[in-house]
Amino acid sequence: MSGAPWRSENPSTVLPMPLETESIAAILQHCRTVAVVGLSPKPHRASYRVAQYMQAQGWRIVPVNPLAREVLGEKAYASLHEAAREHAIDLVDVFRNSEDVPPVADEAVAIGARGLWLQQGIRHDEAAARAAAAGLWVVQDRCLMVEHARHPA
Repeated sequence: MSGAPWRSENPSTVLPMPLETESIAAILQHCRTVAVVGLSPKPHRASYRVAQYMQAQGWRIVPVNPLAREVLGEKAYASLHEAAREHAIDLVDVFRNSEDVPPVADEAVAIGARGLWLQQGIRHDEAAARAAAAGLWVVQDRCLMVEHARHPA
């Protein structure tokens, strides 16, 4: 066991609050370009509202949705790899089902993102542990918009 009580030698162990709280603070302080995986072009969807809010706060939104051409005035990309060819992505914000997270987390690591954020209701402990082990800040089952509003700069 490492020195911190919330860390574990088992990489599939859930990362409790203290480490996640540190990740939230780091993401909000250091990230400004966010690839939103599963961003819908429909204004009534949560992904659209969250991305619209973050864009209004000065964040660069990079939509990742193979079925969209443009969202919130930004070109949409079919994959994170495609988006990363044109943008330096700090954060990958995921609006997909939990079972769809592992390949997204692997792509986030591969493109050199600094953080992986799984929106409220989304969690995949194994994929999160792999991303954290690769050095990414990881947050699960939380809303980026809510946390941003809760922690003003």
